[in-house]
Amino acid sequence: MSIHISVVTPVYGCGTTLIELYLRLKQTLERITDDFEIILVNDASPDGAWKTILELGEKDKRVKGINFTRNFGQHYAIAAGLNHATGDWCVVMDCDLQDQPEEIEKLYKKALEGHEIVFGMRHERKDTFIKKLGSLIFLKVYNLFVDFKLTDTKSANFSIISNKVLQSYKAIEEQYKTYDLIIRWLGYEIENVDIEHCKRPVGKSSYNFSKSVSHAINSIVSQSNRPLLMSIKLGFIMATTSFLIGIYFIIEHIFFLITVEGWTSTMVSLFFVSGLLFANLGLLGLYIGKIFDETKKRPSYLISDKINL
Repeated sequence: MSIHISVVTPVYGCGTTLIELYLRLKQTLERITDDFEIILVNDASPDGAWKTILELGEKDKRVKGINFTRNFGQHYAIAAGLNHATGDWCVVMDCDLQDQPEEIEKLYKKALEGHEIVFGMRHERKDTFIKKLGSLIFLKVYNLFVDFKLTDTKSANFSIISNKVLQSYKAIEEQYKTYDLIIRWLGYEIENVDIEHCKRPVGKSSYNFSKSVSHAINSIVSQSNRPLLMSIKLGFIMATTSFLIGIYFIIEHIFFLITVEGWTSTMVSLFFVSGLLFANLGLLGLYIGKIFDETKKRPSYLISDKINL
């Protein structure tokens, strides 16, 4: 049977909302087509989510499940779902019901107007102030270091893509594939549509401060080498400035008999330059670490169980 719409959602910390998610997805998708699949990827959720997925899959063969051996992360779960998706159209959404299943109809109708990619724009984000601030900071920092610019914090993963875009996504063999960034990098025309965004009914986001910083660093390092180029430019500017200052002090000493004093300023300068050197070495280490990860050729994720796949 040909699948018309695939829905992919990573599952972590939302075991209690899966039944409601399924019922609302089923009701929404059946208004569009009977030929759909719902791919739930359990990212080692600690709340018994896999048991619920198995129960849903036994009742409805259109519900398909993937169970990771351990927690790999949201974007790896999205990648696993997309690698198994076969629909003419593919929807990616979160499982916590902040992304409303009913909004899929808006995405789908807009896509039928001739768009390969449609992202949902959260007209009014129902997130905490801290999370909104973190998104804004990430946007500014990301645009500083990466050539491909992001324009708004109102869009996230909730989107629909055509099978052509899906195949292009699958062709990218990088280990760390941040879904929304990779989809935008592909270069297809992107359309946006306003959607309803709701508060998370239960639990809280698994993205704490540490995970958010790690995700931001991985996203920037995997998308651009501009931080390395900027560190080279900074080093060149500092070296040139130091050389000119040195010439200035030599001229003062020879022609004006001025003895240069200032042990404190020397030590401060030394520590400043040393700090920059260590920062640059750390930055270089990040890129070497990424190269190391890619050359190991380890799989991005491991699957222990599947259902209806």
